[in-house]
Amino acid sequence: GLGLPVPAVTAVGVDGGANQPGAPNGPDAEVMLDIEVAGAVAPGARIAVYFAPNTDQGFLDAVSTAVHDTTNHPSVVSISWGSAEIGWTPQAMTQMEDAFATAATLGVTVTVAAGDSGSGDGVGDGRPHVDFPASAPHALGCGGTTLELAGEAIRSEVVWDDLPSGGGATGGGVSAVFGVPAWQASAGVPPVPNSGGRHQPTGGRGVPDVAGDADPRTGYEIRVDGRTEAIGGTSAVAPLWAALIARLNQSLGRDVGFVNPQLYALGLPSGAAPDIVHDITVGSNGAWSAGPGWDPCTGLGSPDGSALLAAMQAPPATGA
Repeated sequence: GLGLPVPAVTAVGVDGGANQPGAPNGPDAEVMLDIEVAGAVAPGARIAVYFAPNTDQGFLDAVSTAVHDTTNHPSVVSISWGSAEIGWTPQAMTQMEDAFATAATLGVTVTVAAGDSGSGDGVGDGRPHVDFPASAPHALGCGGTTLELAGEAIRSEVVWDDLPSGGGATGGGVSAVFGVPAWQASAGVPPVPNSGGRHQPTGGRGVPDVAGDADPRTGYEIRVDGRTEAIGGTSAVAPLWAALIARLNQSLGRDVGFVNPQLYALGLPSGAAPDIVHDITVGSNGAWSAGPGWDPCTGLGSPDGSALLAAMQAPPATGA
């Protein structure tokens, strides 16, 4: 519909999983949203979709299969599934983070949606929670904004928060499981709250890292099972960033791989660094509020792809 080159889409079965379309208001919409957002932002891309059983082991095997896929060789893995940390076993989270660390070693970027239920992440106990696997230290956690345009210019971009009206809101907060990574040490992640059960006493990994438009009212028109509809959620932001990174890989002639340390080095306010992101400073997702620099709603901010490419192309600074 946009007149763009159509992506080449391949279905890959894992552990007996297969492409079995159901209904447009079910998981089909989630899958098509990812494919169509990624395919529109990175026209003509080759996209592999991994189908696995809906179990912890199936999820892990799908990620591992993608990371080690010697046929399709993905340079970016996009994940739009997850749930609150408190709902996972420690073993499952450790194994998934190990798979992401392996991806980083192999030069594969992993982008993950930060959740669509605000700071409570759908738990309902009145405490803040973050979504896993977005909270994994080797994932690029992707939060959500509400984006309004004036022509092709941004008129307004704030935290996506429709919770007061019964809708969704971007996930985000502080991990109760994973400590603060070294590359996030200067971001000003607030102390971890009491999230019930598990606790990270030395400070937790902040979620998300970056953001993008996620409000269904300002979201993405897709076609699923023959029906056209508009969909949002941070599920759209993970493939948005995945496609941007695929374009960066193409333009740079190399895979950026585990990009978090570089994004934080470039994106945190320093007075000298270029603005590679649009800093979101207005709004909240419940327990957390946006502010200058990194925050637990929209991370570093939404992307300025051209500025990010220019910053990554710049030669590294040398000491005197």
